Amino acid sequence: MAKKVVATLQTKSKDWTKVITMERSPKTGAYAFKETIVSLEDAKTLLK
Repeated sequence: MAKKVVATLQTKSKDWTKVITMERSPKTGAYAFKETIVSLEDAKTLLK
């Protein structure tokens, strides 16, 4: 039964992607990485 659940999740996950952005902290000046999971269409507009 676990294989069926994994197969279902793999087919549904093709519409989503993980985007990692680098942001600079205004307080310390250090860089931090922020990970977000967005749809493919939003990822294309976010990276432009």
